[in-house]
Amino acid sequence: MRFIDEMIISAEAGRGGNGVVRWRREKFIPKGGPSGGDGGAGGDVYVRAIRDLDALSKYVAEKVYKASPGEAGMGGKKHGADGKDFIFDFPVGTKITNLGTGLEIELTEEGQVEKILKGGPGGRGNEQFKSSRNTTPEKATPGKAGEKSKFKVVVEILADIGFIGLPNAGKSSLLNAITNAKAKVGDYAFTTLDPNLGDLYGYIIADIPGLIEGAHEGKGVGIKFLRHIKRTKILAHLVSCENGMNMMKAYKQVRSELEAYGEGLSTKDEIIILTKTDAIDEKELKAKIKEFTKLKKPIYTVTLFDEKSVKKISDELVALLKK
Repeated sequence: MRFIDEMIISAEAGRGGNGVVRWRREKFIPKGGPSGGDGGAGGDVYVRAIRDLDALSKYVAEKVYKASPGEAGMGGKKHGADGKDFIFDFPVGTKITNLGTGLEIELTEEGQVEKILKGGPGGRGNEQFKSSRNTTPEKATPGKAGEKSKFKVVVEILADIGFIGLPNAGKSSLLNAITNAKAKVGDYAFTTLDPNLGDLYGYIIADIPGLIEGAHEGKGVGIKFLRHIKRTKILAHLVSCENGMNMMKAYKQVRSELEAYGEGLSTKDEIIILTKTDAIDEKELKAKIKEFTKLKKPIYTVTLFDEKSVKKISDELVALLKK
């Protein structure tokens, strides 16, 4: 299923139930008086944070999502039942913007619940209009409509580690190797068009689509994927050793995009993983490690076709996250 991280949703809170005109009809009480009850309130609309990144996919079928209306009042001064609330379940890390009011809500913790639309109040029954001057009121009021609006829903992934780097740096391959993810892998740019996620002993690893020069302006896969890095605890910057590329230049190109995008991305904790190390000899690898050591950041290496190498990087990442 395609990962959905942005959509527009229409929602309506429930209409309040109508108040009613009713009369007491009791033996030996010829003039029983009014007894019409009030209508119930319409259901409210809420959003709730859950740990399911595919949650938005449940909301692509309907044009409008509605809470239930309140029930009409009844005789005997009985109040109509309130309408059932409607609850959207969105992933932790979701930002919801009311396009009518501009109000923004962010879901930052699992289980967080926020009301986004209020149901309409119920109407008043004729018992409410009884007075000394009007002992037999024929008046009741209808329930009022609930609030309604369109919402922009945007998911910003909350991950422990975010894999970043140029296209074909080995991000998806490493994610598949160290987790149970099944990210698409191919020998061409932009194999990853959506963020992929994997679970490494309870830690969430996000494979962010490849960044190219101008990504902060929407070039390549586009600016939308940079937002997925914002709430990532640690950035793992993957740099490929293959094809004799200028590895430091590749590293600095991605760094410049993070700095241009802003919002604190360039100041996040970062580690460097040199991938596809089997593409160069041991002497050249040592030279590359020495060059990157000057950046004063943790350096790791991995050969994806070597089980020992994959196991080592897995253990190193877990140890890093436990600190």
